[in-house]
Amino acid sequence: MWTGDGPRERRKSIRFTDKFRLPPTVHVGLSLWDMDCEHNFRSEVMAEDVFNLGFHLVFRTWGDSRVARVRMSWIAIGELAFADDWRVDPG
Repeated sequence: MWTGDGPRERRKSIRFTDKFRLPPTVHVGLSLWDMDCEHNFRSEVMAEDVFNLGFHLVFRTWGDSRVARVRMSWIAIGELAFADDWRVDPG
């Protein structure tokens, strides 16, 4: 993302260690950014396609922003599934 301009995107698939009962709430943040100081800093970080087994971690930039590297961190908060859980389906 150091060269070029316009919309650019990188995404990474994240798989949770444990399965959630329902899709959790995922909070994403930047823990490191190395960007060219001669251009505007334009970036967006987000979780997309969140489901109970994982999600896509997404970084976007646009315009003339020049990005050398970023590091993103995330936390998922939700109810975990348990082996002892059971469900009664209506007959």
